[in-house]
Amino acid sequence: MSIFLGIDGGGSKTSCIIGDENSVLGTGTSAGSNVVRLGEQQARESLSSAIRQACAEAKIIPAQIKKTCVGIAGGARPEIANVVRRLLLELVGGEIEIVGDQVIAMEAAFGGGSGVIVIAGTGSIAYGRNAKGQLARAGGWGFAISDEGSGHWIGHAAVAASLRAYDQAGHQSTSLLLEGIMKFWGVSLVEQLVVMANSAPDFSALFPTVLSAGEAGDEIARHVLTQAGSELAALAGLVIDRIFEKGESLSVAVSGGVFCNSDAVRRVFYDRLRAAYPHISPNPNLVDPATGALDLARRGARL
Repeated sequence: MSIFLGIDGGGSKTSCIIGDENSVLGTGTSAGSNVVRLGEQQARESLSSAIRQACAEAKIIPAQIKKTCVGIAGGARPEIANVVRRLLLELVGGEIEIVGDQVIAMEAAFGGGSGVIVIAGTGSIAYGRNAKGQLARAGGWGFAISDEGSGHWIGHAAVAASLRAYDQAGHQSTSLLLEGIMKFWGVSLVEQLVVMANSAPDFSALFPTVLSAGEAGDEIARHVLTQAGSELAALAGLVIDRIFEKGESLSVAVSGGVFCNSDAVRRVFYDRLRAAYPHISPNPNLVDPATGALDLARRGARL
């Protein structure tokens, strides 16, 4: 029996699945392992923790793994792939394949078929493949300049919008959203929040706060989540326009913590996309990219 490992190395969560040729034997989760955002030490610890959990559940040792496939943001870049490969060589046996996170999500959603996958977690990207095998992507250029609709984007937009509303109110009142952000960051004054916001914090960590404010009726939070859904639909549209014929039927799937946790973002995303592309077929299930990584590991070992 051959053992395979699939890893989804996200910015906020790392997911591992161990399986043989046909079945899943064990799973593991830990904190994020994105090398660029979190550094080598955090990535090593998260990968090690998730792999140990999965191996314990599968009742195997890491040296038994025949092939590992890991999907991670920027995985196609040699400087990132080399670091991740070096970390994994310390943790598992066998062959190691490193690809972009969009590749494993695409595999999980469509196998070798056509369609468009949109990922919205800590970061975001849209990725598609048509029936001819042509590929296209949009977004995913990093949190500082792109990643529209992602957890980072939502947190950043929420801070900016709540401070704008504070200015418009003449600094006489604070919104529910602004109060939630201040509480999360442990500050009592807006001036302290401004210092925090300009010190390059992890804006994606504010995503649950924005969700809570939106569910409690805060209009600023709701607007930010609506805009996130629109931005993600726009990314999908760019991919559709590039590689699919006008009016062509296609399936669209989603993945990531933003889609998983926000009905509002998911609803706006599909509503906007259906309005512009009536021929799309939404995939009702949230895609688990780690399953795609496992399938790629199995397929690669059979080649």
